[in-house]
Amino acid sequence: MTQVAEPEIERSSPRGETVSHWIGGQRVAGTSGRRGPVFDPATGVLAREVDFASVEEVDAAIAAAKAAFPAWRATSLSKRTDILFRIRNLVDAHRKDIAAFLTAEHGKVPSDALGEVARGLENLEFATGIPNLLKGGFSEQVSTGIDVYQIRQPLGVAAGITPFNFPAMVPMWMFGNAIACGNTFVLKPSEKDPSASLFLAELLREAGVPDGVFNVVQGDKVAVDRILGHPDIAAVSFVGSTPIARYIYETGTRHGKRVQALGGAKNHMVVLPDADIEMAADAAVSAGYGSSGERCMAIATIVAVGSVADPLVEAIARRLPKVKVGPGSDPEAEMGPLVTKQHRDKVASYLESAPAQGATVVADGREHPLYGGSAGFFLGASLIDHVTPAMDAYRDEIFGPVLTVARVETYEEALRLVNDNPYGNGTAIFTRDGGAARQYQFDVNVGMVGINVPIPVPVSYYSFGGWKSSLFGDLHMYGPEGIQFYTRAKVVTSRWPDPGTSKVDLGFPRTR
Repeated sequence: MTQVAEPEIERSSPRGETVSHWIGGQRVAGTSGRRGPVFDPATGVLAREVDFASVEEVDAAIAAAKAAFPAWRATSLSKRTDILFRIRNLVDAHRKDIAAFLTAEHGKVPSDALGEVARGLENLEFATGIPNLLKGGFSEQVSTGIDVYQIRQPLGVAAGITPFNFPAMVPMWMFGNAIACGNTFVLKPSEKDPSASLFLAELLREAGVPDGVFNVVQGDKVAVDRILGHPDIAAVSFVGSTPIARYIYETGTRHGKRVQALGGAKNHMVVLPDADIEMAADAAVSAGYGSSGERCMAIATIVAVGSVADPLVEAIARRLPKVKVGPGSDPEAEMGPLVTKQHRDKVASYLESAPAQGATVVADGREHPLYGGSAGFFLGASLIDHVTPAMDAYRDEIFGPVLTVARVETYEEALRLVNDNPYGNGTAIFTRDGGAARQYQFDVNVGMVGINVPIPVPVSYYSFGGWKSSLFGDLHMYGPEGIQFYTRAKVVTSRWPDPGTSKVDLGFPRTR
């Protein structure tokens, strides 16, 4: 969460506007005097700067949210639903505008950026069903003249701390359900690509979201720590790396908050000997290199079982020269740059360390012309074979366009490899054997499983979340568990006066 200084880069164009905060329904310029750089990853140019909030500025956003909560909570479900439909329609109408921010600051090619917006939009659509989602239960006549029912009520002020790799989708995972349930919201987006957050704030205002219901504070660890410690924040949602997720969870819960903190991943794709090689190779390339591998659901390691290894590696390698790497301005580009130069160089370092540790580099992304011949943060599609659990390329979450291959002889070895890994976010199995696939979904200790589907991200009416070190907290994100997270249950036991039947009874209440 700490801000890492980027190297000085020659500016080829004037500095753009400073990205500021959104508090109480309007843009608010930062006053802390601290700012961070926002780069265009395709050119390496410093495009603009982002304000870093002070403790006082975070407090102002939380105070605005707290002040707006009573009226928003009292707003009828039908009115909230109407506003949510308008949010959904405005996001839909501005898909390309939102995607342009993602391309400019994250580096995603337009097709990938539009896909991110579409997946976020699905969650807004789910939230429009809030009248049905908040229906409680009712039991009549549990005892003579007594009824019992349960209702779900909002928590108050919720906060979301979101990652650089999905600067539009992950906020929509959070704030859609949060405000639908009657909470107010404070968003702390990534400082690397913050502009989409302000555009979304403007769309919410246009949709009729009252001032203070949705707020944005830009910043770094100062803002995060204040959110985690502020007494008026009731719940915190987070997506990011496992060390930070653990910190968020431990710090937030220590301050009495409800926390869901999604951490890192090392997603395995198990390929059995009977799998369709061409289908598996296509899936591996799509899932390993999409968004330059900067996805928590990206396939990181292919687990090749038995005789499938050689033909599968050959099939993947044949496809890599055809992956078009380039800036989002190139309509033919399929894979863009990484988000920063520092991150690109860290990802590339695994191509250096892997051979020294005994692996084989089949495709080296540093050989791509844009790696050394461009000021942008590019790295070509890379493939490392013969990786073992002892190697850095396997142990670490690389989070870039580097696909690794681990070879095992049996299904049992593949399962053990996956289950022994500390992460449990997503996994996939490729096979023609339905019995083997069903056994894998039964055996594997991972939260999201794909069967001949390489990126098993759940649709919006299921919930997203991993196991083990990929999730800290009890409830997964969005979908039905998202509604649970942003509400708490209240059980009411009701009896209306019936003259002549009331009496003193010191016994424990019981049904009769």
